[in-house]
Amino acid sequence: MKLPGLKYIDRTFWGLFITLIVVAIIALFSASSTLVYMHHSALGPIGQQMFFIVLGLAAAYGIQFIPTYWVRLGGYALLALSTLLVYSTMIPGNPLVVTINGAARWVRIAGITFQPSELAKLSLIIVVADQLARIHSEDDKRKYFYRTLIIAGIVMLPVMASNLSTAVLIGLIIFCLWILARIPWKYTLSVVGIAVLILGLGYAIVEFAFVRPHREMHGPFKRATTWVARLDRHFADDGASKYVLTDDNIQEVYSAVAIARGGTSPIGVLPGNSKERDYLPLAFADYIFAIIVEESGILGAAFLIFIYLAILFRACNVSSRYSDTPAMLMTMGLALMITCQALISMLVAVGLGPVTGQPLPLISRGGTSVLITSIYFGIMMSVSREQMELREKVEETKTESEEDVPILTLE
Repeated sequence: MKLPGLKYIDRTFWGLFITLIVVAIIALFSASSTLVYMHHSALGPIGQQMFFIVLGLAAAYGIQFIPTYWVRLGGYALLALSTLLVYSTMIPGNPLVVTINGAARWVRIAGITFQPSELAKLSLIIVVADQLARIHSEDDKRKYFYRTLIIAGIVMLPVMASNLSTAVLIGLIIFCLWILARIPWKYTLSVVGIAVLILGLGYAIVEFAFVRPHREMHGPFKRATTWVARLDRHFADDGASKYVLTDDNIQEVYSAVAIARGGTSPIGVLPGNSKERDYLPLAFADYIFAIIVEESGILGAAFLIFIYLAILFRACNVSSRYSDTPAMLMTMGLALMITCQALISMLVAVGLGPVTGQPLPLISRGGTSVLITSIYFGIMMSVSREQMELREKVEETKTESEEDVPILTLE
């Protein structure tokens, strides 16, 4: 017996989703050698990630049957909760906050550790899309532009304190949503100009007041010295020092070695034969793409890039045929978040961008990231399901109308 609405599921989205999960499982076994060594067993680290993958599958399957109207309402509640949580990470001595590698991005509640910024990304896209969909006139464009700008600014401020790259990524997606909602360029470009000016000024202050004098920075933005140091290192002159292994560049060096080793063959060294996974710190997380390139070569890298781009193309296809503007903007925002985050993670892994700490969606190890990305897919599939159901109802109505028309004959 078929479940209600099962025939309307988006098989294309599901195919892309399952493909990424298969890649994630293969990469997980290949890149988790250091975790297995630390835990003296593969059941702990690998089993935990497999649990979140299964949980993500169940979440995506269930969410695809939830009406998008309820998704939008839930987005507001989730935004309120995630905003409180991300601001709690700025409170000194907060017992709920967990600091890892000097970054207070995690919150532990009831024994579960997660990044509230992941919840903020999801809820902010839903709320901004819903607000922009209420535009019906030129006056509305100005009104909802400023409203979404204020909402985004409130949420992004604490996110920026601990994770600048995530804040910049959120800003990029919101900018794209403004463009899709046809907000006038004078508004959007003015925000971009002000943001660039603030970031540039902030960089100069931190560089000359703290980094060069080797002074320690305190307060909620104390990680600014880390961001500036990473930018300096990335854009530094490519001299002999580039090839000297230090604690600061160890990730970039071993990532470059892994990619170079994979580039010796179009298919790499094949899964399970990576050597750099034993030396590359966090090979299972931020730099997992380097291990994928090492083991599958340029063909594997090209295939993975194609999958992420296909997600965006599928979202464009679904959105172009959907009459519900909030759902269209929501779908595009979620797809852009997945694709842009993936491309940024890949660029960092191959040395074309400074270290950002952005995981590869659905593939990098991390329970929160996997679960939230799965929810992204569930929401996009919900939009597609509603679109297909609506189309069939329209076709049935059209057919019934044609059958009711009397047939006139000449005698």
